[in-house]
Amino acid sequence: MSNPQSAVHANQNSSPPAASVEIAAADLPLHCPMPGSPLWSSHPRVFLPIDEAPPAADGSRRMRCPYCGTEYVLRET
Repeated sequence: MSNPQSAVHANQNSSPPAASVEIAAADLPLHCPMPGSPLWSSHPRVFLPIDEAPPAADGSRRMRCPYCGTEYVLRET
């Protein structure tokens, strides 16, 4: 028999939806998580070669972290 109280706490450990973070050239090389990231997004540091990503239609370059799903956007200046 399932515990009806378990549904109340089912989402307490889930992470918030993935964010979109705009970065500047000064933030390169890009790594995730970045300094000041919330504790829920703690994971092994991964470097993301966003400067090598193909440009989108708006001229920005985008890359998503494979661990937490945060999307980083590098705007062309």
